[in-house]
Amino acid sequence: MEWRDEGIVLSARAHGETGAILELFTREQGRHLGLVHGGAGRRMRSVLQPGNKLAAHWRGRLSEHLGTYQVELVKPLAGLLMDDPLALLGLSAASAICSILPEREAHPALYDGYEVLLDTMRDEDVWPAVFVRWELGLLQELGFGLDLTQCAATGSRDDLAYVSPRSGSAVSRGAGEIYKERLFRLPGFLVGSQAGAAEAADVAEGLRLTGHFLERHLFAAHERHLPDARIRLMEKMAARAE
Repeated sequence: MEWRDEGIVLSARAHGETGAILELFTREQGRHLGLVHGGAGRRMRSVLQPGNKLAAHWRGRLSEHLGTYQVELVKPLAGLLMDDPLALLGLSAASAICSILPEREAHPALYDGYEVLLDTMRDEDVWPAVFVRWELGLLQELGFGLDLTQCAATGSRDDLAYVSPRSGSAVSRGAGEIYKERLFRLPGFLVGSQAGAAEAADVAEGLRLTGHFLERHLFAAHERHLPDARIRLMEKMAARAE
């Protein structure tokens, strides 16, 4: 069994004296692990950094086996972000969130969105908002999408201001005002079809919103907590908002 695809490094951990287990997010094969011989060496360590895009050739005697990877660097990212601690934290958080994806299950739309997110990581005015949008897309892709298009109480599409933490549905300002202490605030940049620049307070609220549903529907279901890097990113953005 074998396949070839391009993919983005999510993680690499040492295996034995010289090898590494590579976790790759590919468009056609999904999240897929494999052994890289020599992956712990100095040259390969710089290649197997989260965010780097690789050309990968996977081989295994049977499809369910771990198998081995031969990889070549296509597009570096990690090195380009070394002087931007917040972007590096965002990259770590995104890589950790991807670890919840079912293994060997293709999600091409989510992969394409992930590429868009990584392409924006050098623009600090854009990527935090795109990050929140991408997490909403991940929830949608895995069957837990939020309905931010109309008020759950009235059906109105106007003046949407809150989100129910139970249903994941939007609530209009008028319908939700008396319950607002129990609701998430709906950031304005999530209302409409285009993600773009957003204030730090809006991004922080967006991260709090998506984090709640990621934890509830995905991580808790696997007896896991929201990744530490993702929590730190939320805290950093909240601190910036203050």
